[in-house]
Amino acid sequence: MNSLNFRIFIETIQTKSLNVMFLRIFIFLFFHVNCEFVKAQDWAALNHFKAQNEALLPPQFSEDRVVFMGNSITAGWLNARPEFFQNKPFINRGISGQTTPQMLVRFRSDVIHLRPKIVVILAGTNDIAGNTGPMTIEMTLAHLKSMSELSHANGIKVVLCSVLPAEKFPWNPEKQPNMKIPKLNQMIQEYAKSKGFEYLDYFSELNNGTNGMKTEYTYDGVHPTVEGYKVMEKLLTKKINKILN
Repeated sequence: MNSLNFRIFIETIQTKSLNVMFLRIFIFLFFHVNCEFVKAQDWAALNHFKAQNEALLPPQFSEDRVVFMGNSITAGWLNARPEFFQNKPFINRGISGQTTPQMLVRFRSDVIHLRPKIVVILAGTNDIAGNTGPMTIEMTLAHLKSMSELSHANGIKVVLCSVLPAEKFPWNPEKQPNMKIPKLNQMIQEYAKSKGFEYLDYFSELNNGTNGMKTEYTYDGVHPTVEGYKVMEKLLTKKINKILN
């Protein structure tokens, strides 16, 4: 083999090696990206409580089961005040960061299929913050209506809670929750009254006078402290007792 043919032979091998390497890289990226894409499709976190829901036994005839639907304020309630949930038929289905459209998607699996007597819906903060994109308060109310009507159609009593006060969102400071939350709460209250659902006014008890939360009741202006949750528990317990009795 002369030097020219040898050089061509070496270049051919190198080209094939590069092609194989690029093919391997392409295959890796293709499957990696698609696996990440598939995982990202659980937008509403339908699998978040899947195992817990499947393990949950049907309610006893005399069981006054209550399901809490919400975001990090509801999820954090269980962490901050576990004693409020212990030895009670209370089921917490809050997921941090969620908005009302996400809750509506998982509402059947995380509320209706659990067959509670009461559902407590506390949602809307993250809608106003724009966690899943721009939303109007009318859109938020529409999702709350859908959750409420699904509950009513399945014989579940509805407690629609006011959105908690907040002057600003630390993660999205350009929003104006101190202006939008009171308007949304008024709309929720009017809707609840028109349908005969219970409206629970947390806002008035926690408000500092400028539509923010009192400092003793929050650690970041949005999420309650233990003392804030205690105020909420007192109001909610009274509301639950009213419905059951």
